[in-house]
Amino acid sequence: MPDYYRKRLSAERLERVYAIAPPRVRQYLDAEIDHVLERMMPADVVLELGCGCGRVLEPLARSARLVCGIDTSFESLLRARDALASRTNCRLFQMDAVRLGFRDAAFDCTICIQNGISAFHVDMRELVGESIRVTRPGGLVLLSSYSDAFWGHRLDWFERQAAEGLIGGIDREKTRNGAIVCTDGFTASTVSARQFESLAGDLGVAARIFEVDSSSIFCEISVGTPREKGFRA
Repeated sequence: MPDYYRKRLSAERLERVYAIAPPRVRQYLDAEIDHVLERMMPADVVLELGCGCGRVLEPLARSARLVCGIDTSFESLLRARDALASRTNCRLFQMDAVRLGFRDAAFDCTICIQNGISAFHVDMRELVGESIRVTRPGGLVLLSSYSDAFWGHRLDWFERQAAEGLIGGIDREKTRNGAIVCTDGFTASTVSARQFESLAGDLGVAARIFEVDSSSIFCEISVGTPREKGFRA
């Protein structure tokens, strides 16, 4: 269901998803942003894939020279525009993550975090390939998904979303092994460390893959020549 977030989980409904997140999920969300911020440099030009209502862009804009966000939902982008009105270093575009309208090597850092790589329901190799294409040599591509250790917290969060009618009811028989399946046909899967390794291998790039906060699996790809900060432990 590639249009689910554009048609059903956008704008104020998407904001509500994060508003009802329990404390452990909020910790996970913050930990991912903090991890990205540690990898960024003040002069960076950063691209976020799937920026939604601008929740991640705002802290990025405090640390980077310029941040750009893309999303397929025009309604979400309007809310992001309002939320980021005081930030002069933010640019927003309605765009598909696998057909980016940017020139090659346009960004220092391209990020697709908080399971966007799975949630977008697009070809993952195309998404990662486009991310690499628009990132300059020496830059970083940062991707993330959920770790197995976070399963219980993630399921609880989705149950809260279902209870508020933001997504369909949870199909208890089909929901297992990292995949949440809803009665309206929506599915939310994950990308494992092994899958990230396979994606990187298929694209002929080296990747550093590790767990953050016992909640996320991060895949870091240094494009061309590695830069010191990108591979800092």
